[in-house]
Amino acid sequence: MTTTSAAIPAPRAGGRAPAVPATLVELLAHRASSEPARVALVAGDERVTFGEWHTRAGAVAAGLRDRGLAPGDRVALHYGTGGWHEYAVAFTGVLRAGLVAVPMSDRLAPAEVRHVLTHSGARAVLHPAGAVPPSAGAVPFPDGVWAAALADLGGGTFDGPPPSPRDLAQILYTSGTTGVPKGVGANHANLAHGCTLDPRRRPLAHSAHFLHAFPVGSNAGQTMLVNALNARAAALTAGTFTPGRFAKLVERHAVGTVFLVPAMAIELLHAGVHRTHDLSTVRLIGSTAAALPPAVALELTAAFPGATIVNYYTSTEAAPAQTSMVFDPERPAALGRPTVAADLMIAGPDRRPLPVGEAGDVWLRSPVAARSYYGDGEATAEVFHGRWVRMGDVGRLDDEGYLYLVDRDRDVIKSGAHKVSTLQIEHALHEHPLVREAAAFGVPHPVLGAAVAAAVVTDGPLTAPQLRTFLLERLAGHEIPGRVLFLDRLPRNDNGKILKRSLRELLEPPSSPSSHSSSSPSSPSSPSSPSSPSELPDDDRAGR
Repeated sequence: MTTTSAAIPAPRAGGRAPAVPATLVELLAHRASSEPARVALVAGDERVTFGEWHTRAGAVAAGLRDRGLAPGDRVALHYGTGGWHEYAVAFTGVLRAGLVAVPMSDRLAPAEVRHVLTHSGARAVLHPAGAVPPSAGAVPFPDGVWAAALADLGGGTFDGPPPSPRDLAQILYTSGTTGVPKGVGANHANLAHGCTLDPRRRPLAHSAHFLHAFPVGSNAGQTMLVNALNARAAALTAGTFTPGRFAKLVERHAVGTVFLVPAMAIELLHAGVHRTHDLSTVRLIGSTAAALPPAVALELTAAFPGATIVNYYTSTEAAPAQTSMVFDPERPAALGRPTVAADLMIAGPDRRPLPVGEAGDVWLRSPVAARSYYGDGEATAEVFHGRWVRMGDVGRLDDEGYLYLVDRDRDVIKSGAHKVSTLQIEHALHEHPLVREAAAFGVPHPVLGAAVAAAVVTDGPLTAPQLRTFLLERLAGHEIPGRVLFLDRLPRNDNGKILKRSLRELLEPPSSPSSHSSSSPSSPSSPSSPSSPSELPDDDRAGR
């Protein structure tokens, strides 16, 4: 299927297409015009060409406007990883109509869905055909919100004017690991930054496919959607992530690039898929969403000797600003540098730059108009200053401008006179050969204010004293965990980030006297919760 020429914007002044698109809508139209038969997306048995993508997005735009939606109205997109091809069509159709896309994962609880719909002011929800709309849950839609599958919208073409680069394009909700998610608004120019109309400059040109398993509604997922529009390689989505399924897709499609979060990398290594599948085509492994522990990065380089490991550091608020670097064993904990050195700053509370080596707040400067918190001016003022964005991390720079994270600002443990980095503890824990996953966090202490605790998933028998003995050569005494939880898995959100508040709850004082002797809390029923915990009490302080 190809698009009609009337639906594709004409080249700009001078008769020549510009080198960069002003919007993702323009980028899709350009690729549909120049490469209509080229496959853009592969999801299961579904293959979508650029021509089909553009035509179907136009039909979505026409259907939404025919239902009375006006430019600027918000449309929520309630999809899962198995429906990435439909989600991509829905997202670009919403943008083509001049509406604002509100991505949200189908894994959200009904109350979370209602929060997103209410806070964003969404007027409609698009969802996969045959899927139960979220309004069927315990919490109904807000009044006046309607839901539809793409097929319900009808056909037709959309001939309205394209959106302005300055118009609001999407509201993406943060993962909410510590509280109620905030909506982060981005305009069309922000989303299209870094894209190109020049086929010679398309990224990921070393293979026919790149692979990911990131969920809808995450910043990493949105980056993959932009990659699908901009890259030479087609986007291949894995649906629900399992190491075996992921490895089979790499093998079957001769994938050259894979994108992971650290939790996925750890699972791949633990499953040993590099020993049971031919993954020799992989040339690039991109890690994002959280700091990749150096020990895990070293294992990846051994498991994928033909691949380059690249760390990407950004956030929902800061994108498209980021740092990146090829993993360097000489700088295993470094997260890289931005394209322009002046776009990265370590600052004190007064937002003034600090000297090299001194720890402070990490700030990144966006190359285009920065994002903002939708409907929350007070929170926006705390995080955004012009194009500068406070990352919520504590970090430092070395004398060559490389960024090193000390910790998340909220995760730093203030124990007595010390400020303890949970990242440093986690990196040390990952060096133990039996530790598969690890998380460090603070728990209340009557004298110190907070004490260090850790949760680990192991691949064999290991005791807390053995673990502390191992850490003695790697950490200072005040950094060694006084309490250790051994779990079957760590609690994570859909984006793979560890939910440390859930770990703290396992160590909270019991609510009733009758339960004070329990050392093995029952396993929560939530799939993201830890299971089979076993606590080692804080009885080894002398050995610290």
